[in-house]
Amino acid sequence: MHDDYEAPSKSQIKRDMEELQHLGDELVKLSNEHLRNLALPEKLHDAVREAKRLTAWGAIRRQSQYIGKLMREIDPQPIREYMDRLKGVSDQHSAWLHLLERTRERLLADDKALQEFIAKHPQADAQYLRTLIRNARKERDEQKPPKNYRTLFQALKEQIPEPGLPGRATATSDEEPGDDE
Repeated sequence: MHDDYEAPSKSQIKRDMEELQHLGDELVKLSNEHLRNLALPEKLHDAVREAKRLTAWGAIRRQSQYIGKLMREIDPQPIREYMDRLKGVSDQHSAWLHLLERTRERLLADDKALQEFIAKHPQADAQYLRTLIRNARKERDEQKPPKNYRTLFQALKEQIPEPGLPGRATATSDEEPGDDE
């Protein structure tokens, strides 16, 4: 009896391994915060941390190959999806960023928007947000660098988690990207 299954060619196997090694190299470039968001096996996480520490070219290359080998033992799809979100490829990620931007603009434009935001996110520090909003408005009016404007965005990122990120809660129905917060 003859099977119709054809094993992948040696060239295809090599391309797949090189792609996993490249994905591993991208993991090494991630910040520690982003690495924590990924649920990597401990062995792989340790190998990535070790690669970040190395400075000698040969050692970096060997560690990269080792990471590629470890990558073959796991399902790389969640890592690829996470990397796509970080690169802004994901529509869901883009929608989330737009939601954060709209929320920030509403908070800066309308004092009542903060009360509405706190009602939806009771865990948020209202006083801290109020201070950021006041300082961001002052920076804008005085045409100063937008330090508090950016800090407000980061604070909103903490309160409105990105849907679908590993290890994070997903947005509730009142936080969907279609909402005009």
